[in-house]
Parts: sequence; structure tokens; C-alpha cells
Amino acid sequence: MTSDADTLKISPCLDSVASLMARSTGAADLRVGLVDGPVMVGHPGLSHAQIAWSRADDVAEQDADDAAALHATSTAGVLVAARGSGALGICPGITLVTRSVFRSPVARYAGSATWTALADALVELADAGARIVNMSLSLAAGVSNERRAVQDALDYTSARGVIVVAAAGNEGAMNSTVVTRHRSVLPVVAYNLQGRPGRMSNLGRTIGQRGVGVVADAMMSLGSHGKLRSFGGTSAAAAVVTGAAALILSELPDTTPEELIRAMKGAPSQRTSVVPPLMDARHAFESLLGTRS
Repeated sequence: MTSDADTLKISPCLDSVASLMARSTGAADLRVGLVDGPVMVGHPGLSHAQIAWSRADDVAEQDADDAAALHATSTAGVLVAARGSGALGICPGITLVTRSVFRSPVARYAGSATWTALADALVELADAGARIVNMSLSLAAGVSNERRAVQDALDYTSARGVIVVAAAGNEGAMNSTVVTRHRSVLPVVAYNLQGRPGRMSNLGRTIGQRGVGVVADAMMSLGSHGKLRSFGGTSAAAAVVTGAAALILSELPDTTPEELIRAMKGAPSQRTSVVPPLMDARHAFESLLGTRS
């Protein structure tokens, strides 16, 4: 096991998140949704986490080694693992509501979800009271009506005041999707330790205008068999943003989605770059706190 300070030294640019972690572990009544694979809820690093699920396939056995379960458990580790477990455990005091979008063993091992499953999960999490939803998925090719279902689901979550934090993706592409273009979505790009976007991170006009970046190199999180594993890319970066947003909402629960997204971006909405600014969670919190003073 490592200390919180040692864990954060792995990525020095997370110091602004560390300042929020020093204030709080998160509010138990704040529900954060996780659209991902099944979580290994029996992992020792999650022994004190408050995790809610509705179906048996939302959770996985502790020795699972498929792509979907490993990814979901690593994401959960960044969010709600015990402090000192070796994973970040940014907001272990909140309630994590997990929904798996992998509905068969084949889908779990392939690690590719459908647009329809994503749309269903988003609506379910909004109905379950989530204020933030973390998503970082590889989606199978979908037809237009399936992508429209996701658009409708995002409209539904937005109308209920839910913020969706979405990984921009790791294909190294210059594009956007129905997800990253949506007004209620905060897209996240992974930066490297040199302060530049990672070579595999997707970029694009709406990602640059609406999103943020996070240094995600050399992070560790929870893996199979009760162990740790390396975790990076835009998935890890998105989880860091979700955790920081959860701590801010725990401290300032009356913050609106629009206020939180604007503060997290910390940059004018007229940005024209395809590269989003690095997130400064401490500045976001202080600016929101200042408006209430």
C-alpha cells in the first residue's frame, strides 16, 4: 500500500486535485454514475466504498480478467478506492452507482458496447439520482437511429441536471461524436508529463471548445485478483475530472451543471483550438466559492 501523497506524486499535475482531497472525501448523499463494464466490488481496495447496482451483471467476480471488468474496476478505483490503497481514490465518500453496458460474455471480453446499451444506461443513471456520470467506452459501429437514441438520452440527463464527463477516446483521431458535441458533456483529453496532449488522444473543435485535459501518464489503479495495475489514457483522465467534480459538488451542492462545467474549463467559451486547456480543479472550486461569497 502507498500513501495518498505517494500516489499523487506519480502525476505531479494532480496537485490541484490533491488540494480538494485534503478538504473532503466526498458527500455520501452525492450519487455519481459509472457507465462502464462490471465492477469487481469484492476488490480489497473497494471494501469501504459505497457502490450501488441494480442487476447482477453490473458487478464482476474479484478474479475477472476481461477487458470490460478490468476497465470498470480501474475507473472505480480512481474514484472510490480507499485512500492509501495505491489507487487515487479521489472521492471515496460518495455513492457510486454502476451500470454495465456489456450484456454478454462476448461483449465483456471484446470491451465494445453498443449505442443502445449506452442510451439505456444514461437514462437509468439519471433516474437513479446521479448528478455526474462518468463514461469512457469503446462503442461498436451504430446506425443513425442508435446514435439518435444516445442524443435523446443525453437530452434526458441534461434536463435532469446531470453532467456527463466523457473520455475523448484513444484513437488518435481528429473528430467529435454525438457525445462530445452535447452541451451537457464535458469531454476529457489525456495529457502527457510534458504538458502536451497524448498522441493517442482524440482531439477536435468541440473537444477543444468544451473540454479539459488531465495528465494521465503513469497512474495506477485497481486490477484483478485484488492487485493494482497501470491505468492511463483518456479513461483515466476522465475519471480524475469526475472525481474532482464530485468533490466540488460535495462542498458546493447548489452548483448548477452550467456553473460547474464553466468553472472546470476555466477558459473563455470562444476558444478555437482543438486542444482543451488543462483542468485546474483548485481554481474551479475557488472561483465557484467566490461567487457565493
